[in-house]
Amino acid sequence: MATLQASSFLSSSATSSSSFRRGTIKARLNIPKIQTNKFSLPMLKQRRGISDHEPFITSNPVEELLSPSRILSDTNNIVDGPDPLVIEKLYAIKEAVADRVEMHRNIGEQRSQWNSMLLTSINGITLAAATMAGIAASSSAGGDAIFGLKLSSTMMYLAATGMLAIMNQIQPSQLAEEQRNATRLFQDLRNQIETTLSIGHPSATDVKEAMDKVLALDKAYPLPLLGVMLEKFPSSVEPAVWWPQQRRRQPNNGNEWNGWNGKLEEEMKEIKGVLGRKDQEEYISLGKKALKLNKLLAISGPLLTGLAAIGSMFIESSPSHGSNWAAMLGIVGGALASVVNTIEHGGQVGMVFEMYRSNAGFFQYMQESIESNLTETETERRENGEVFEMKVALKLGRSLSDLRDLAASSSWKTDECASKLF
Repeated sequence: MATLQASSFLSSSATSSSSFRRGTIKARLNIPKIQTNKFSLPMLKQRRGISDHEPFITSNPVEELLSPSRILSDTNNIVDGPDPLVIEKLYAIKEAVADRVEMHRNIGEQRSQWNSMLLTSINGITLAAATMAGIAASSSAGGDAIFGLKLSSTMMYLAATGMLAIMNQIQPSQLAEEQRNATRLFQDLRNQIETTLSIGHPSATDVKEAMDKVLALDKAYPLPLLGVMLEKFPSSVEPAVWWPQQRRRQPNNGNEWNGWNGKLEEEMKEIKGVLGRKDQEEYISLGKKALKLNKLLAISGPLLTGLAAIGSMFIESSPSHGSNWAAMLGIVGGALASVVNTIEHGGQVGMVFEMYRSNAGFFQYMQESIESNLTETETERRENGEVFEMKVALKLGRSLSDLRDLAASSSWKTDECASKLF
């Protein structure tokens, strides 16, 4: 009986052992499934009999992926990426800039229409008043009819004088040119922001620079007419300034060379000298001439219509030999006033002056950009030299070889301007 019990016990033990071995085999076969599901690693350490206080070294890729050092590295990579708040701010500035582009474009078109409509209206009134003055002077009839013609002519001349004085003060053609320049510059700023968001690594400095540029443009090209409108007849001609004070750039990833060398620095110095001596001075000189002409025409127009109004008041029908001056003044003054008005506003002299002022400002901006790079002692804080040289060449309408030839020739003698675009 004891023998049978022992046999039964051994049989059951063998069965349990066999079953345990089969379970072990199944567990080993399921190890890849455990690795795929990324189960906790402490179970593996216990199965190998390693103490919790001993370092666990393994070449298993799953364990490397889940190791604390790898997780910390991934977290640092996420932290080092672009700041979402900075990107959100840049998008907000971009939307504001896009809105300003549309505003300045619409207002520029409106003020251009002002110029054409006011020119047509004032010339029509002036010529009608001159015609009435001529009819009154040549008519042999007297009485209320002649008095009505003289009064109508005088009132129309006075109305034309007042309208012309206002028009000459605000210079609609110059206002339209200001808005066109603002539209172009805001569009350029929007493109810069898009480039920063697309290929750059935006930072808080980029946000600050974009804000400063927007505010500088708002100040340079205001929308309202009253109070903040740019002076149309300044005492001296100065280049337009639409950019903020240039700040120091951030280091360029530790690149000490950054595309700059002694030859490129000398080239940029020569280009800067040509821009100041030739291009900027030429456009300032042209701006002074345009301003003088505009002042003369702005004074002459209202003066002639005012004299014509006085002449039309004293017109007499069938005048004697000595009283013909009133009719001459009323007729000729109105005709000359319409000619002067057409030259000033039809020729858009105010727009020409603003264009010259803006071009001089463009060359001033180029000089300051070159100067800010050359005066920066830390080369890695400069804009990349090769890229900067290409930008200067494109803005001046030249190829790189043409730009270098200009810099070489300017060192001894040249009468050539730096810009070939305008």
